[in-house]
Formats: sequence, structure tokens, C-alpha cells
Amino acid sequence: MARHHRHHEQHRIERAGWLRAAVLGANDGIVSTSSLILGVASAHGYEGSVILAGVAGVVAGAMSMAAGEYVSVHSQQDLERAALAEERQELKDDPPAEHAELAAIYARRGLQRELAEKVATQLMEHDALAAHARDELGITRTLKARPLQAAGASATSFAAGGILPLLVAWLAQASHPIPWIAGTALVLLAMLGAVSAKAGNAPIVPGMARVVFWSALAMAVTAGVGTLFGGQA
Repeated sequence: MARHHRHHEQHRIERAGWLRAAVLGANDGIVSTSSLILGVASAHGYEGSVILAGVAGVVAGAMSMAAGEYVSVHSQQDLERAALAEERQELKDDPPAEHAELAAIYARRGLQRELAEKVATQLMEHDALAAHARDELGITRTLKARPLQAAGASATSFAAGGILPLLVAWLAQASHPIPWIAGTALVLLAMLGAVSAKAGNAPIVPGMARVVFWSALAMAVTAGVGTLFGGQA
């Protein structure tokens, strides 16, 4: 007896929203915290000052990422809600025009005109607003704005990324922390770049190189500023 299995294909695009926020948060956590610690350490700061700066950087950065991501994504959500409200009113005021508009969209995508009319009719009978949201406005369940989810992912990933160089700085207090912090950060960033590229089905080596290069530049500039001002103190 044949068994039928329900098939659900999950594409990478379905993870785009939270993955983008998580990768951006972790990358910023590592770069920002490492750069801050390197800047303070290069200015010949006391060991306690270096750790304190790192802790403050992790906390402030996580809160900043969460707030920024929430405001940004919430603005997108407001735009989506306004567009849906406008579409809902148009469906109420002139259903035939909205039907013709939907049928025209399907016809432009390659359906014969008669078939496009039938598809538009059936979809509008099922859920007119959902059909127009998806095919006219481009608003889908997968790409729908979720402010709290994006903010939480950003804050958590930033903190997770920032804790790692902070831990290295704490363990390396008795020795020379700068090479350890910089080296560990670059290794972690290379791994993050590889994971991000793999998840997005992109070439791994260019993704790693891009992340490592710009992160190394950011840390080098911050360390240089710390050395400059530390020498003048």
C-alpha cells in the first residue's frame, strides 16, 4: 500500500528576515566590542578599564541594535498596514476594477487572458485581500515585517558576538591581550562569514574575505586612534 507523505519545501528566503538580523547583530557584536577593547587597550588603559569598556560596549550595543532594528522594521510594518488598509477600501469601493487589476497581473506573468480571469475570480472569492497583498503589493507571510522578532534577534546576536572577544580579553589580562583579541575576532568573523554565505547559498570564500577585510580595517583604525590618544595622555 502506497504511503503519501506531506511535502514541505523550505527555501532559504523564508529565513531571510531573522537570518539577516542575526548575522548583522553577531558581526557588529564582534567588531564593535573587539574594536572598543582594542582602542582602550592600545591607549594603555588599565586592565579593569578594558573589561569595563567591553561590558559597557556589549550592553549598549545590544540595546542600540534592538532599538534601531525595531524602529526600522516597525516603520516597514506601518507602511504595510497602510497599504493593506488602502487596498481593503479599494476592494470595497470598486471590486470589478480590482478584479481586472489582478487578472492583468496574472496575464503579464504569462497566463492566457481567459485563464487569468478565472484565477483572479477564484482567488478573490477565497480571500481577495490576501490575493492583492501577495500579487499586487508583494506582502507575504514569509517577508512580512516582524519588529519584535527582528529586535530580539539583533540584540541577542549582538550580545552573543560581543561576549566572545570580551571573554578573550578577560582571560588574556595577565598577558598581551591585543594579539589575542584581534586574532580571535578575525577567526570568529571568518567563521561567521562562511556560515552566512552557506546559509544564503553564496560563494563562501568571497564572503569570508569581505567580512574579515572590513572588520580588520575597523579594528586597526580604532586601535590606531587609541594609540594616538594614549600617547598624548
